[in-house]
Amino acid sequence: VGQGTEIAQLRPYQLGDDVRRLDPAATARTGQPHVRLQVPERQLTTWMVLDMSASMAFGTADRLKSDVAEGAALVVGRISTRRGGRLGLVTCGTDRDRRLPPRGGRTGYIALTRALAEGVGSDGEGDDTALSRALGRTGRVAQRTGLVTVISDLRGPRDWRREMIALGARHSLLVIEVRDPREGALPDVGHLSLVDPESGRHLRVDSSDERLRSRYAAAEREQREGVARDLRRAGARHVVLSTDRNWLRDLGRALT
Repeated sequence: VGQGTEIAQLRPYQLGDDVRRLDPAATARTGQPHVRLQVPERQLTTWMVLDMSASMAFGTADRLKSDVAEGAALVVGRISTRRGGRLGLVTCGTDRDRRLPPRGGRTGYIALTRALAEGVGSDGEGDDTALSRALGRTGRVAQRTGLVTVISDLRGPRDWRREMIALGARHSLLVIEVRDPREGALPDVGHLSLVDPESGRHLRVDSSDERLRSRYAAAEREQREGVARDLRRAGARHVVLSTDRNWLRDLGRALT
């Protein structure tokens, strides 16, 4: 995409459209021919869906997942509001989820920074369906084709698949997944009391059990592979950031 042009808009094919602009991926996902149109960047509307749930307030490396999420949100927000772009925000996972209408330029960016000041993961609730509901709300309010950016750790049930596919059929979709390295393996430290921040469930386990650690690692791999597979089906651009890496460099490489 060249300078002065947004990520192309998608809309159903109409009689007289240039067939060379047919988008095979969107057509396959929806079962209806779609064309991809380039429009001036100043018209781009970006909706950001930001997961502020309790699981984001976790980190065993240099920072919390919430720190990475906030930083990524600011980067995407800055890019989205340059040269007249408009930014809207939907948050989920707290007791005061909010929806901010799209605003242009500095006004849109300031609105984002104020929302972030509440703190990602600071008072998140144990609700593992919050993301799917937020995606559904976004699909209802994002009437104009544009860019939807989702920032989340994507933990818990993948009940957001249908909503993600619906967004990907109409909009350009960017999903930024935030991880922590300790989530992929159970440490061998004996008896542990574990709490699922999304559901609030408590569990006591013996982490010295090699079979338990192996099952945990296998389940985690299966979950991450399932997330990646579902996002591919939705036509999303999938970016993974980690708390133990230079997330800004990784994000910059993914977006260039």
